[in-house]
Order: sequence, then C-alpha cells, then structure tokens
Amino acid sequence: MATIDTSLVAKLPLFAGLSPAELDAVLLEARSIRVPKNGHVFEQGEDAHSFFVLLHGHVRASKVTPAGEQIVVRYVAPGETLGVAMAIGLNRYPATATAVDDSIVLAWPTAAWPRLVEQYPALATNTLRTVGGRLQETHSRVVEMSTQQVEQRVAHALLRLAKQSGRKVENGVQIDFPISRQDIAQMTGTTLHTVGRLLSGWEQKGLIESGRQKIVLREPHQLVVLADQAPDDKTS
Repeated sequence: MATIDTSLVAKLPLFAGLSPAELDAVLLEARSIRVPKNGHVFEQGEDAHSFFVLLHGHVRASKVTPAGEQIVVRYVAPGETLGVAMAIGLNRYPATATAVDDSIVLAWPTAAWPRLVEQYPALATNTLRTVGGRLQETHSRVVEMSTQQVEQRVAHALLRLAKQSGRKVENGVQIDFPISRQDIAQMTGTTLHTVGRLLSGWEQKGLIESGRQKIVLREPHQLVVLADQAPDDKTS
C-alpha cells in the first residue's frame, strides 16, 4: 500500500475513528485495483471474496431479478464502501458492481474481515452506519415506488444523484458520471419510453439539459417542486 497516500483516505467514512497507525495497518492488507469503464468490480451470485472502498470513479450496483429484469439499485460515489456482503451475513454478492467510468478501488480479502473488525471495532461501527444509511435510502425508494407517480419518482432519482455526485457547472448542476435514460428507467421502475418523454418535456421547459449519457439540472428547485407534488401525468 506504499503507493496510496494515507492522507487521501484518512477522512473516508469507513476509517473514521482510526488513528494514523491503525489506518496504516489496515491499508497494509489492501490492494489497489483499476477497473476500466464497463468492467465489473464483482458480479451477482459470485462468492464474496473481497470488500472494497471506491477511491476514484463511479460504480453502478444492479441486480437481475428471477424474471430476468435488471434493476439499478444505486450508484456508488468515491469514498463509499461496496461489496460488504459479509457484514450483512451473505456469502455471495447480491448485486453486480459495474464501473461507469474508469475507476480505482481498494480491496481487502473477505477472510480478513473478522480479524480486522475485532482489532479495529470502528470498522464494524462505520460499516453498520453505512448499511443503515443505505437501508433507509432503500425504504425511501420503496415508498416512492408504492405511492408516487412516475414523474415524481424520476425527479427524486435525478435529485438524489445530483446530491450524491453533482458538480456545479455554468448552466446548473451536472450529474458527474455517465448515466443513460435506460439507467434512470431501471432505477425508477418505469420504461425507457416514459423516461424519454419526461426528460424531453423537462428539457423543453428549461429544467434540464441532456445529451449522450449526460444530464444537467438547470432548475433543481423546480424539480424539487415536481418531486413533492402530485403531477397531472398519471403514467406509471
């Protein structure tokens, strides 16, 4: 791990509460892996051989249902953990993690997890906090899917992505990684046609700008209004 500057990772959520010496010891057991765009960090159903922290890039977590339908579960931003299957009692990865741009991850062998959390209890506490936050996010999305119109769900999805990985640009806030309309459809439980119609309508109104796998929120506050009120569009 000599190639990793500990100052770059010391403030990441997984390492909160660790002393510099403890962080050095934890990092000694990790290896740095470059994952090219569209490469897999791990695949659904694969033995959970490692757990990871994303250092650079963005990763899409997706799951294929028994019926063969693909669902985008979430996007992982730099600094977040992923693949912590062992922390929730799983021996296999429940989803596939795919790099949406060239990415770098730190990887630890799953076999090291019990010993690391025994030596450094903060790792377990920090992982539990992360899992809890994602569970809360999942609950929010379940409520959205159950109670909201498609326009609200898509607006919520864009706002969530902008909050997680938004970058200020001259004309608004750009979601700072490649994302397609199909990805948004899979996140919100709707069709590509419906997402395309909604985004085209919002673009005509000046709320967003979209291009090839790029979305800029020009009027985020207007999207908040759309997300929080029942729309006239009853499409689902």
